Amino acid sequence: MPSSINILKSSAILLFLKAPRRGHVKTRLAHTTGPERALKTYRALVERQWTQLPDHGQIEVHYTPNDADFEMRQWLGDAHGYYPQSEGELGVRLEHSVECAFARGAKAVFCIGGDCPKLDQSHLEQAAAALEQCDVVFGPCEDGGYYLIGLNAPHPELFKDIPWSSRNTLDSSLKKAAELGLRVQLLETLYDIDEITELKRAIDDGHLPPEIMEHE
Repeated sequence: MPSSINILKSSAILLFLKAPRRGHVKTRLAHTTGPERALKTYRALVERQWTQLPDHGQIEVHYTPNDADFEMRQWLGDAHGYYPQSEGELGVRLEHSVECAFARGAKAVFCIGGDCPKLDQSHLEQAAAALEQCDVVFGPCEDGGYYLIGLNAPHPELFKDIPWSSRNTLDSSLKKAAELGLRVQLLETLYDIDEITELKRAIDDGHLPPEIMEHE
């Protein structure tokens, strides 16, 4: 996909991540696995995602809490940009980060997290190719959210009045995009990891190491 690679070269890929702190990541998963295994899962997910990022394009880590800069650099290295997320709900943070990435000169912006065990470079290339034909591209999650959003211009209204972390997140976002007159394309539907059944699925699929389930 040479054209999609050219788009990625002039784009920014924003990873929305939390500092890898026990008790602060994968809290739903921790209810069944315990906080230590939840932290191990989170680190494995993000590190897998890190290996799947394209060599071309600007990689930005947007982290929380805002005192975690040194911690994140120690974990993921100094090769990319690090930015604290703004205060507020997810929509506010997405809106701010996207607008700042465009202000820094990105021609397209892609936002992802670290929770999706199958998201790889091919999905980012497909998203970049889709933006040649549309205004916004979503990667749907099985739980009703989305694992990726790509835009070729800032559309702040797209992040307002959305029920985040619900089964209606994507549907509400699609409705908002239609109201704004934006052309939309969807990638394949994937799953992310919030429950132990999804963790076991990712291990069975070979996307995460089985050692995660070993007793401490």
